[in-house]
Amino acid sequence: MILLDPPLWPNHGRIWGHLVSDASLEELHAFAARAGMPERAFDRDHYDYPADMRDALVALGAVEVSTRELIRRLRGSGLRVTAAQRRS
Repeated sequence: MILLDPPLWPNHGRIWGHLVSDASLEELHAFAARAGMPERAFDRDHYDYPADMRDALVALGAVEVSTRELIRRLRGSGLRVTAAQRRS
C-alpha cells in the first residue's frame, strides 16, 4: 500500500511530506512515476512530496496516515533505512 504523511517539513520555500510503500520499493517507484514525481525526490526509502501534490497523490490511491503510523508501517515492511545506514 502507498502511504503519505501530512506535509509538515519546510525546505526550499515549500512544505514537504513523505510518500512510502509498506510493500516494496518497486511499488513505490511505480506509483511515483505515475504521479510524475522526479527521481531526485527519492531518498532511500521514501519520496519527499510538496504539499501542493497531496490531493493528486490521494486521488491516485495513496492513503493518508500520521507520521507515526507511516514510520511504524515502513519499519514493519523492512524497508526503513535507519539513520546509521544513511551515514554509511
